Amino acid sequence: MTSSHVFRRSLDPALPVAVRAEGSTIWDADGRAYLDAAGGAVVVGVGHGRASVASVMADQASRVAYAHGTAFTSEPLERYASALAPHLPMDDPAIYPVAGGSEAMESALKLARSYHVARGETDRWIVFARWGSYHGNTLGALDLSGRKPLRRPYEAWLGRFRHVSAAYPYRAGEPGANALGDADELAAELDRAIQAAEPGSVAAFVAEPIVGATLAAAVPPDGYWSAITDVCRRHGVLVVADEVMTGFGRTGRWFGVDHWNVRPDILVGAKGGTSGYFPFGFVAASGMVRETVLDGPGFVHGFTYSHHAVGAAVAGEVLRILEDEDLVAASAAKGERLRALLRDRLGGHPNVGDIRGRGLLIGLELVADRETRAPFPRADRVTEAILRTARGDGLLLYSGTGLADGTNGDAIVLGPSFVITDEELVSIADKLTGAIDAVLAAGVPAP
Repeated sequence: MTSSHVFRRSLDPALPVAVRAEGSTIWDADGRAYLDAAGGAVVVGVGHGRASVASVMADQASRVAYAHGTAFTSEPLERYASALAPHLPMDDPAIYPVAGGSEAMESALKLARSYHVARGETDRWIVFARWGSYHGNTLGALDLSGRKPLRRPYEAWLGRFRHVSAAYPYRAGEPGANALGDADELAAELDRAIQAAEPGSVAAFVAEPIVGATLAAAVPPDGYWSAITDVCRRHGVLVVADEVMTGFGRTGRWFGVDHWNVRPDILVGAKGGTSGYFPFGFVAASGMVRETVLDGPGFVHGFTYSHHAVGAAVAGEVLRILEDEDLVAASAAKGERLRALLRDRLGGHPNVGDIRGRGLLIGLELVADRETRAPFPRADRVTEAILRTARGDGLLLYSGTGLADGTNGDAIVLGPSFVITDEELVSIADKLTGAIDAVLAAGVPAP
């Protein structure tokens, strides 16, 4: 029994105490520095320790910290929504702010249902997502997610939503991977799934433009998003883009779908929107979706902390920084640089099967056998050992497990801030290579 009364997320009984952060570095109470190559949980885009963000937060909290969204709007919220709108890949968008990604996804699901109810299509309730996806940890968002290790303890409560194959070329067609790698095959599968459902019963298709930690920055095959969008439009199914991790420059474009010129009906954002400075997210609706819902019975939904003035003020300042410092372009350029560094050091490594991603969302999939792509047994806990070794060398990483078949499979995810220096990028590549070699140098069990 520990002396702490905090129910921690980590089982580590000796977590360091974070006391200061600046740029891409976090210091603990013992004065030790950690290079944050993960941006926390791929959250921090504009860097740690931004004084202007703290100042805006304090200023807004000193004037109006909280006013309920049914009684008031606020100047920072109205200003933020107007400033964000030109960046959203939607026609005449409107945002419904909430307190984080899972709340935003729950809101998106209800919004999709409300849209069809307003149109008189009350039989539309089925939502398709993909295996290997992650959409949040509330029960609805978890049910939508296709990340089997997270679903497993709660399966008795799940089963409302349906899944199709992951767009995951590296493990396409492998037993247990639930993955395909060809755009036409993936689109045809979704088309069949929609047609196999009860006529007029499918409401939405939800997907991450580029999959985050669950599949370690897996990029879909060329032509995927246009083919999938065509299928959805043909069947009257809403396209919902989960941009919680990929939004706000993380992949080198303002939003991940921008790589393929996709115009979703609904978009979900969080994480990089406030760069971790305040709990904030939103669901964005196209003008068509919003007008349809408001012309019908309305949106029966809400949270205590939705439409929060302080959150909007922080998001507005983060947006200003992204724009003024051209950090989306920086993410694209620095992402190319970091992938080149990793390919140079690890491109031929016998236990690095794939290096992938866009912008500063980068994944490395680790394998026991590079030729066969056989994963390490989960019992070996290879990812955990590499994270622990890297942390001992002052490098913070993000993990992915279960990629290969829902149980086995190891990956490292990188998501540093967009203000990271070239010297720090080199340090990430060097220290990650050192951690991988240190863990695997003694050899690994046969797959």
